Amino acid sequence: MRDGKVLTGMLAQQQTEQYREDGFTSDAGFLSKEEISALLSDMEEISAGCTLAKHNKDRLEMEPNQSSHGTLVRRIYEPCTYYPRFRALSNSSKLLDSVQQLIGANLIFHYSKINMKPPRIGSVVEWHQDISYYPLTNRDSLAVLFYLDDADSSNGCLQVVPGFQDSPLMNHSKDKLFRGKIIEPVDESRAVPIPGAAGTAIFMHGATPHASTTNRSTQPRRTLILSYHAADAFPIYFGEMTVSNEIHSRLVRGEVANAARFSGGTIPIPKYPATIASLYQLQELPMDNEAARGGVTRQ
Repeated sequence: MRDGKVLTGMLAQQQTEQYREDGFTSDAGFLSKEEISALLSDMEEISAGCTLAKHNKDRLEMEPNQSSHGTLVRRIYEPCTYYPRFRALSNSSKLLDSVQQLIGANLIFHYSKINMKPPRIGSVVEWHQDISYYPLTNRDSLAVLFYLDDADSSNGCLQVVPGFQDSPLMNHSKDKLFRGKIIEPVDESRAVPIPGAAGTAIFMHGATPHASTTNRSTQPRRTLILSYHAADAFPIYFGEMTVSNEIHSRLVRGEVANAARFSGGTIPIPKYPATIASLYQLQELPMDNEAARGGVTRQ
């Protein structure tokens, strides 16, 4: 119950069951055309005037394979912290009701980002599991991905491997350094693409392996990503990276936990190989890179 009313939530029983069994579920039409249009308008304003040579590196990451005057944005950082319309969505009852159905009543907003995937150039995201980047005391952590454009295999829709949410994390490290991507073989024959129309929401468990390919089409594939975790899933401190990961965290529903809940088994702790800005840059490092260690990245 919340505010004296029974919480009915936004997800059907079939969707919550799919999430429990497969580690993901989707909900078409979660955002209206009007909501999408407003978010895209804000994104154009945020990106206006930015080039590879001149942009705010705290707010944006540009696609690297373009001229210094190129205007293709690869990622917008933390829209739900810096921009009111995105923040309102992250706090909305409609969204939090659905998240509550999956990970409980006491919720922490963790981080947000927008992956832009411009036409013909949008960067690859290698196979990885989100919670490998930010170890928590338990696994009640998920990402909500909103397609802001129609998405399919041609423009790099999300792909997942179902059923890993209760398994040990796959190996993301080589030579004792965290590489931000799964190092062991991934059985891609089990991979499930998740196409969807603009407005589709995908709820994905933090341990679900996922990836996306280059955008080969003439259409963009912009995706807004929000992460939440249960209030009793506490971050495990491993230095400056933990501080960076948690800087935008805030309680969005329920109460602050007064005790941490622990999952069974060991929890891998990432050791970063370099000071880098994002998942993209970490995954693109040469596997034999021995650059400055212990740096900061954004997942």
